[in-house]
Amino acid sequence: MKAILDGTTIRIGEAGRTLYDQGGYGRPVESGLLLSPEEALYLIQRGKIEMKGYTFHSLLTRFAGESESGRNFLRSFIVYRDIRERGYAVQTGPHDFRVFRRGQRPGKGTTQYLVRVLSERDPITFPNLISEVATAENMRKNYILAVVDDEEELTYYDIRFHRPVARELFSSSGDITAVPVGASAVVSGDDTLSLEAAWFGTRLDPDHLILSPPEVLYLLNQGLLTFSPGSIDRGAFEASAVAEDTELPEKLTLYTALRQLGYTPRTGYKFGHHFRVYTSSDSHSEMLVHAIPAETILPISTISRSVRMAHSVKKKMLFACVQNTEIVYIEFARIKL
Repeated sequence: MKAILDGTTIRIGEAGRTLYDQGGYGRPVESGLLLSPEEALYLIQRGKIEMKGYTFHSLLTRFAGESESGRNFLRSFIVYRDIRERGYAVQTGPHDFRVFRRGQRPGKGTTQYLVRVLSERDPITFPNLISEVATAENMRKNYILAVVDDEEELTYYDIRFHRPVARELFSSSGDITAVPVGASAVVSGDDTLSLEAAWFGTRLDPDHLILSPPEVLYLLNQGLLTFSPGSIDRGAFEASAVAEDTELPEKLTLYTALRQLGYTPRTGYKFGHHFRVYTSSDSHSEMLVHAIPAETILPISTISRSVRMAHSVKKKMLFACVQNTEIVYIEFARIKL
């Protein structure tokens, strides 16, 4: 089957309609079929079409060139080819690719995935990511990141909004008195029992409980905790704690939101994240959650390490994007298409 290259447009005559009808390739027009560069290159590689004056190698060279956009084309082609060879019909847009449900094709099926192609060094700009995930969700599609590493291997990530479901809240009667110690605080006596029962604090000894900075500030804000007479006031304590931990404002917003859902957030330091979170029981944490400011940009390599860690300990990986007092929870998970 003969194809004609006209600038960046690849056209096949009426005979090309069989490619669309049988395999979902291209976009039908009055004069035949239009192919994207990725589609044309793939069909040449598979021996399904020919293009006068071009081999697979020479056409790849033309499309790729030597610019950064050319590097992006090679990456896009690798993703296109991989998805095609997994048995899916693929078309360009509205992100990089839209992928039809397995066994379905354009004109006689529905899109399952919207795919964005990245390299292992590309950054994730969270405001843009949130916007694209929202678009996919509004279209009732799954949003996928296809990441191509420097050895041209592929990793797919399913990205979605996580909407936590609340459970019973912790409640306490009466004030609990604490002694501030640096950025932490110590509670003693009977007050330790109710706090420990609700998974606050860490035992120092049978009579004393140490509260972390987010725990202290949360309990102060809820009116459940007061400092012992003559000690530092709340404002000075928070200022001192923030001076030691510049991420504390976002962490406190997240900690408060999780506690208001009835969840139990505990430090996630050993996993490299802010909190491990117990949602349905207090025997196994189901999530790792990391608080980030609204305009955060992270390398995809950082996210990859986070997802792999969460998977290895059988937890979900969430980034909590703090937008003033609102939090958008974004879940990242590796998938196999």
